[in-house]
Amino acid sequence: MADITNTTKNTVEGTGLNKTFFDRQLLEGARTRLVHAQYGQKRRIPKNNGKRVEFRRWNLFDIDENMCELTEGVTPDGQTLSQSTVEAEVSQYGAYVEISDLLEQTAYEQVLSDSAELLGEQLGTVVEWVTRDAMCAGNNIQRAGGKSARSEITAADTLSVDEIRKAVRTLKKAKARPFGGKDGRKQHFICICSPDATYDLQEDPLWQDVSKYAAKEQLYTGEIGMLFGVVFVESTEAKVIRQAVHCKVAAHSANSAAITVDELTAEAAAFLSKAGAKVTVGATEYSVASVDRAAKTITLASAVSTAISAGTYVYSTEAGKLDSTTRVADDVHITLVFGKDAYGVIDLDGGALQTIIKGRGSAGTDDPLDQRATAGAKVMGYTATILNDLWLLRIEHGVSA
Repeated sequence: MADITNTTKNTVEGTGLNKTFFDRQLLEGARTRLVHAQYGQKRRIPKNNGKRVEFRRWNLFDIDENMCELTEGVTPDGQTLSQSTVEAEVSQYGAYVEISDLLEQTAYEQVLSDSAELLGEQLGTVVEWVTRDAMCAGNNIQRAGGKSARSEITAADTLSVDEIRKAVRTLKKAKARPFGGKDGRKQHFICICSPDATYDLQEDPLWQDVSKYAAKEQLYTGEIGMLFGVVFVESTEAKVIRQAVHCKVAAHSANSAAITVDELTAEAAAFLSKAGAKVTVGATEYSVASVDRAAKTITLASAVSTAISAGTYVYSTEAGKLDSTTRVADDVHITLVFGKDAYGVIDLDGGALQTIIKGRGSAGTDDPLDQRATAGAKVMGYTATILNDLWLLRIEHGVSA
């Protein structure tokens, strides 16, 4: 994030709530989650300047086969400067908890301060996910084991030293700008990966643990090691693509679009509720019109003329390779390797995070007996976007058990 600062609002005078204390609780919780958000080019939108920001970069000149060779006495044609632009718009995020007077007076814990810390962790995770998902939306993809599609990736296609070397080669050929150089540290790229991914990498003897190189070389929170000019930073929030839908047909009638299934998880319902969602039943893929989790019903975009047998697998195919019998898909982990200025993060002037504490009775006639207080946290405005797709590489791979 551009600068993780925050303010506290308190609508009741004389409550004795400590602004600095609650700010610290919120920020400490948020900072435990911020890994993806800390390496982007940082921009802040000044007050009263809208919700959008525009990033610009000069495009490099091409070198032709003549190598810009001059002909004696002849002035060559001039070149034209050009820029690429990327626009992004910030969004707001927030959450709060309600605390009764009885809980506040009888609980052993400091309920308000603990709430601020929990909200900070929650909002920090939200910011991390927003940044992570923006970074994972690029088109510069490398799949482990040379697989041509995500659906071919298995647990055996782990992140390896060779995959990192290929990633470094790709970034160098794209002229990605490395980090470091001016701060006393050797130039390097950054890699953000999951604990499962580093577990596989650390088995290679070429892996250089952070404890094996000089302390002056350690710059980043969460840094765990280095390999081929890539500094590795571990994140528990690294993206993992898992199969969202896997169940069985419980009932279906001929010429009906409605399929009743044996179970429908919250993740499955969310996946099937997205625009353009598709689901495979048996061996046939269908578009989904709607989903009713309470009724365990998936309604397809069109009726199926022949009754589908009970016990037929219903599943999604967004993850890795499917088991030929159970139709369960392998998880696909995302590891990001990138250079400086590959992506940007944007928030609003005045601080991204805001603590909002409201004491009992602050609601006026809506709380006539002063029974409720609330602790809230809000991200005033935040977004992230890729600035140079060629400088941010997404490695899709499996992990060992």
